[in-house]
Amino acid sequence: MNNILELEQKLGYTFKNKNLLKTALTHSSYGNEHSLECNERMEFLGDAVLELSMSKYLYQVISLDEGVLTKTRAKAVCEGALDVYASKIDLPKYLYLGKGEELSGGRNRPAIIADALEAVLGAIFLDGGFMDAYKVVEKFFIPYIDDVTKVKDYKSLLQEKLQSEKRTIRYEIVRDDGPANDKEFEAVVYMDEILMGRGIGKTKKEAQQNAAKNALEKEATI
Repeated sequence: MNNILELEQKLGYTFKNKNLLKTALTHSSYGNEHSLECNERMEFLGDAVLELSMSKYLYQVISLDEGVLTKTRAKAVCEGALDVYASKIDLPKYLYLGKGEELSGGRNRPAIIADALEAVLGAIFLDGGFMDAYKVVEKFFIPYIDDVTKVKDYKSLLQEKLQSEKRTIRYEIVRDDGPANDKEFEAVVYMDEILMGRGIGKTKKEAQQNAAKNALEKEATI
């Protein structure tokens, strides 16, 4: 319970129902081991709360068209951005993880951290409503939007470059190793039928991003 109280102080929000916050911090691995509800349903709700919060803020500060708003919001709520926001409250410290997930480095895994942060927003929404959740977004997310929106989407950069040259692009996952809780994927990217790059990651998306980055780096040296 002490950890819950400490996190509340960081968030600047006191839960009427502390169990909501505990559920938000509970990964499925811990839930399975202790027969507890995990944070997956709350994450689903928090994802919507975050999108609405970011939409509200960006609508107020960006006087440009829907396309710009949509792209900016996508960058501001992506996994990498959530990892940045979570670091501001040291969220990984408070997660409840199963033994296997803990041993395999789950406490530092961006996907787990991002899901938990969304779940925390969902918990605040359930406990106090949208405006209380929005206040947390204002405090810990919005000050860092300029930083996270500069996160490079290498797949989009490569797509734009090759489309301008009227080329086609496709990705393949060529390797999938490791246990379910500690996977490693290898992706390759082709321009037409030419192998352009390879990348490794803990998720298929991360592997594809790294393959695109590798392709762009090769192009830059040609």
